[in-house]
Amino acid sequence: MLSLANATDELNHAIARLRYEFAARNPLSERSAREAQKALPGGSTRSVLFYEPFPLTISSGRGAEVTDVDGHTYFDFVGEFSAGLYGHSEPVIRQAVVEALDGGIVLAGPNVYEAKFAEAIKARFPSMELLRFCNSGTEANILALVTAQHFTRRRKILVFDGAYHGGVLVFPSGGNPLNLPFDFIISPYNDVVAAARRIRENKNDLAAVLVEPILGAGGNLPGTNDFFSTLRRETEAAGALLIFDEVKTSRCGSGGMQGLFGIKPDLTTLGKYLGGGLPTGAFGGRADIMDHFNPHRAGSLRHAGTFNNNVCSMAAGLAGLTKVFTPARADAFHKEGEQMRVDFQTIADAKAVPLSFTGLGSFFTLHLGGKLLEKAADVTPLSRQVGLLFHMFGMLNGIAIAGRGDFYQSLPMTSEHRDRAKSVLTSFISEYGDLIRALAEQNARA
Repeated sequence: MLSLANATDELNHAIARLRYEFAARNPLSERSAREAQKALPGGSTRSVLFYEPFPLTISSGRGAEVTDVDGHTYFDFVGEFSAGLYGHSEPVIRQAVVEALDGGIVLAGPNVYEAKFAEAIKARFPSMELLRFCNSGTEANILALVTAQHFTRRRKILVFDGAYHGGVLVFPSGGNPLNLPFDFIISPYNDVVAAARRIRENKNDLAAVLVEPILGAGGNLPGTNDFFSTLRRETEAAGALLIFDEVKTSRCGSGGMQGLFGIKPDLTTLGKYLGGGLPTGAFGGRADIMDHFNPHRAGSLRHAGTFNNNVCSMAAGLAGLTKVFTPARADAFHKEGEQMRVDFQTIADAKAVPLSFTGLGSFFTLHLGGKLLEKAADVTPLSRQVGLLFHMFGMLNGIAIAGRGDFYQSLPMTSEHRDRAKSVLTSFISEYGDLIRALAEQNARA
């Protein structure tokens, strides 16, 4: 049994050993990473994809698998951080994009796809009585916030510690220098008492509460029904808007998390998988709010965006939502994904290894410790390090997960993909079980 004093050192040594093996195994990816530094700072144009010693350079993907430039194929549980819902080669979406391209691109006018796509979204998310398209989930959240400020004639925005609403709306401990200069109030996630107090204290100045139904970058921590019911009740009492960021969580069943909880937000934002794997976002909600964008109305808001209705994203998104990710398939996929999360937890519990897998449905995160995690502060730096260890172990054993320990499943996944991931987890526990137990005890004492 490892001593507590040596556990952290052993963890660091284990990560270093796996990284050394990883580098030796992937010389072409290493060369590609070095070459990229000539034009990109650090060789990266997307911070979340970077990890030590260097990220793999992916040459191709098919179904639920990807292949790197060194010729290694991985079962893909990165899932483009939930944007890769359809996998890498869905034929229905491919055909839709080809047909859209054949009809011409950058048409500078309304096209045959966008209204049908909007109707399909509205049918899935009834709270989105009217909606508009944009180019990403980040953009959707920015537009929802300024819409709320305009509608309420107020400025303050309540958000939650650990939340991620796009690259310029990030709320880790210590802040983010790239955040847009909104007047933010920050509250702990899932803390009903604190949220109610902050809403009441700022009721005359609060434009909106922006919340993820599952705190994604904070560790895929699900919110509670009590938490969301409180936000709904208190925002209504204060005259503020409740905005659900369902950029990721709209894949949780046919109606997203708002459907599962039976909560009707004033505005909803969407993105990630929405465009079938192509760039798309959307924001929408109550008709009286969104009608401020109606150009028939005097003094209407002008919402620009050259590619808001680009034909490829509109066609791919429409085909995906109506022909592939149908309501029935969405509900079935949510159950399949949740079963995998439960199976992972069962494996760890059976071995008496203190790992927890938080999330819901088709995405979840590995954490150190067996206790219930509810807010970002519950996820310790040591827990993140264990996630890094599993990430590198998984890569060396043929499964790709996100560097921070996230798993995102995709529609083309089969029992073979999921069983392989379970096998890798079992091997990981066999290799590092004693270390994890010592780290968990150390983590509990910190």
